[in-house]
Amino acid sequence: METIISQKFLINDDLGLGHIKDIEMLSFQGLFTSLRKTLDVKYTRKLHIDSILKKCKARFFKAINDCIKQCVKIHIKKLPQAFITNISIEYNKSIMELSGEDAFKLNDTYGFPIDLTKEILSEHGMKVNIERFHELMKIQKKRSRAARKNAGADAWISNITDLSDIAATDFVGYTDYKTSSKILAVIKEGERVDTAQEGDNIVLVLDKTPFYAESGGQVSDTGVVEVGGCSVDVDSVTKNNDVFLHACVVTGGTLKVGDTARCSIDSDRRESIMRNHTAAHLLQAALKEVLGSHVQQAGQFVCDDYVRFDFTHFSAMSAEELIKTEKLVNEKILESLAVTTEVMPIEEAKKSGATALFGEKYGDTVRVVTMGDFSKEFCGGTHVNNTSKLGLFKIKQEGSVAAGVRRIEAVTGFGVLKYLNKVIQAIVNAGQALRINNIKEIAVGAQRISMEMKEKDRMILELQEKLAQEQIKSVVNNAKAIETTKVVSKKFENTTPDMLRKMCEKVMDTEPDCVVVLAGVNEGKLTFCCCCSKEAIAKGLKAGNIVKQVAVIAGGNGGGKPDSAMAGGKDLSKVDEAINSVENIVKEMLS
Repeated sequence: METIISQKFLINDDLGLGHIKDIEMLSFQGLFTSLRKTLDVKYTRKLHIDSILKKCKARFFKAINDCIKQCVKIHIKKLPQAFITNISIEYNKSIMELSGEDAFKLNDTYGFPIDLTKEILSEHGMKVNIERFHELMKIQKKRSRAARKNAGADAWISNITDLSDIAATDFVGYTDYKTSSKILAVIKEGERVDTAQEGDNIVLVLDKTPFYAESGGQVSDTGVVEVGGCSVDVDSVTKNNDVFLHACVVTGGTLKVGDTARCSIDSDRRESIMRNHTAAHLLQAALKEVLGSHVQQAGQFVCDDYVRFDFTHFSAMSAEELIKTEKLVNEKILESLAVTTEVMPIEEAKKSGATALFGEKYGDTVRVVTMGDFSKEFCGGTHVNNTSKLGLFKIKQEGSVAAGVRRIEAVTGFGVLKYLNKVIQAIVNAGQALRINNIKEIAVGAQRISMEMKEKDRMILELQEKLAQEQIKSVVNNAKAIETTKVVSKKFENTTPDMLRKMCEKVMDTEPDCVVVLAGVNEGKLTFCCCCSKEAIAKGLKAGNIVKQVAVIAGGNGGGKPDSAMAGGKDLSKVDEAINSVENIVKEMLS
């Protein structure tokens, strides 16, 4: 960090605070300069480094600003008066320490760094209960680890379930969809049992299995296990130290440990999962080619319905980039690239150019999945043996997940037909709603109907304005004069804010010394508009002050310039009371 800057954070919240005084903070400027040089050398200008860093810096200061707002809200009675301006608060000097609970909330809920909390408060003589803060952080970490440990099928096993005598499960599902397996253990309600019967929720442990266990973002297989006349539905599969845990429901009959079982996965579902997983590899390679080599996988979820792929990128993809990416993946599908797998030493795999997931831990040997000369990745998941089996690839949507991370959701094979059929049905429904029989004419028909609606809206607006003008004439003729200033106030139904403003201007054109306050109710929303003439302003009457007082009566707020101001209201039952208050408000201001 090379540069110290003074950053002013504006506070606009319900507490009515003005702004926090200048706070000295460490700028990222020096770090950004060094980082830019490093990235320029390593990745070239293709990364648009300046754009990335500018956005990172903006996000940092916004995050700090938001957190300071929360700090003020939580500790409004604790903060030193020197820390806040434009508000009168009696500072209790006996409160000199921020509790560990509050510091933890700022960090855990709002992302406010504990070091920055300490630094800011220390400048104003306050401390943080750092010991309690660290205690709460430890508790949170333990809770998170426990939650991860007990997720999925692991929750079916208690902490005392002993599987130390069970050998690693032989997974044969890369090639075999059916196997004959021996039941090594049955677990019910966290305890190992000898038998299970119809209706039992159990976990089965087999010596070998065709069921893929959930890992690497790929969901597990489902299917059935049969033992004689006993049938078991396999709902999900996880791993515990290479022991596969099959979460099942016994749908009929009885089974016991030692039985030989016939295992069959849902092959259609598996094929769909494999198509989507292979598509994920093709997608990553395509994104690198279209967007740049900085693209890295940041997470994925592969199921039978779709593939969800998260990747590092600094901005939303354009329509052109999405089209190029989708086209490139489909080109590789049509090229019928062979998909091969090979288990090799990790160092050899790295030298071969295979892509590894950043931050993932690998053993001494890894499984490498290759698709022609287009994609080569470390992967333990299941795949089709040729890209042509994907049939077709379609991107459904692209969006943001977090700062610098984008997400694409896509479909393959029959999933594309399902998606397209939904889109076509939506178009047909739109055509029926617009009374257009030929869907090819929907765009033209929709444009025509839109123009017709705009014309009708224009005609309605003209009629409403004419009606309002007639009403305004009546209101002006009956307006009361306070001293020499005419006061015009009235409520109108089905009147937009723009209409109110125009009506006020009409009055101002005819009355040189006047105050106009009009209320409009439109689709359940209440708006106040106030205008003051030059003569009225010269007497001390200001539209912003008047409309604010009027709006408060109806539970709203607002303001503006001396000559023109707008405000909103919440309580429609108070509209008449608010409008009737205008004369008294003007009288008080003139007195």
